[in-house]
Amino acid sequence: MKQQMFSICGELTTEGHRLTQRVYYEDTDFSGLVYHARYLHFLERGRTDYLRCLGVEQSALIGIDEEGLVFVVHRMEIDFKAPARMDDVLEVRTVTSMAGGAKMVLEQEIRRDGNLLIVAKVIIAVVNRAGRPRRLPEGLAARFLG
Repeated sequence: MKQQMFSICGELTTEGHRLTQRVYYEDTDFSGLVYHARYLHFLERGRTDYLRCLGVEQSALIGIDEEGLVFVVHRMEIDFKAPARMDDVLEVRTVTSMAGGAKMVLEQEIRRDGNLLIVAKVIIAVVNRAGRPRRLPEGLAARFLG
């Protein structure tokens, strides 16, 4: 049996980033459906691995300069379209729709076999290590939009 190999952090495509995740027992509630709050975990993994694939190490950003740089979720809108179940294989898609100033806007989807389950819009604030807004450096913004 031929086995397909995937990168642990997903892949960049012409449509953005794509990450494959399996639904485990721990992700479900008593009904066998994914508990609504667990989708936040899948979305966070998608965003984090998107950054990794772009060559952005969040742990290094705090020391990028004397001010430091940190990404924090400012706002999130989620539309639940259909449920996922235990053992489903999900695809988390992430794309940047805006990056500049002191924020980024990321559009995310979770799909199963091409069927749309979740749509999310995530507004990310760019702050310094003191928690104050700071501008996203142009070179870094270009990675997200490139």
